[in-house]
Amino acid sequence: MLEAQIAVIAKAPVPGRVKTRLSPALSPEQAAGVAHAALLDTLDAVAQVPVRRRLLVLDGSPEGLVPDGFDVLAQRGCGLDERLAAAYTDAFATCELPTLLIGMDTPQVTSRVLTAAVTALLCGSAVLGHADDGGWWALGLHAPDPALFLGVPMSTDRTGLLQEQRLRERGLQPTRLPRLRDIDAVADLRAVAALLPEGSRLAAVVRRLEIDLALSA
Repeated sequence: MLEAQIAVIAKAPVPGRVKTRLSPALSPEQAAGVAHAALLDTLDAVAQVPVRRRLLVLDGSPEGLVPDGFDVLAQRGCGLDERLAAAYTDAFATCELPTLLIGMDTPQVTSRVLTAAVTALLCGSAVLGHADDGGWWALGLHAPDPALFLGVPMSTDRTGLLQEQRLRERGLQPTRLPRLRDIDAVADLRAVAALLPEGSRLAAVVRRLEIDLALSA
């Protein structure tokens, strides 16, 4: 058992509030279906990692989203930087364990990658997984520090680099995790779906949408 916790930060898959950049190629309802499947696939991967605790840090209702073995924390704060800072603070407040926080936009992540990420965190001061769009998909810390996040520009093509710079400015030496691709646009959805195992929920959603035939790249 790894003495750590994994927290998934996510929005409840409400049409019009999630995956809006998949529209107009997808309807708001279809985009929400993609988000729902991506979140559940991500939670499945986390459930297979031998950590002490698993969390869903959620914006919205947890109804129908929380597997056995997960605790739920409500997101708080305004901008994403505040929400990230609060997620770590609240996770540590209820269980003082090193915390790997990941998003819901990389459902291709595997339990093996996550286990390696937690192991690297336990052996170092921090871990950071950059995303292809310039952001980051995972960040692990041993203790909360709001100053690591507040004021870092979010949702830009330099967010990952700026986040790494902030970590180093605060005295941390993050180990880099494998780079993954977020699902933002239709092209990302198609690329990520090609990496998913046959039994994944998102792979099934993509098949139903007939993405290769009905949507442009």
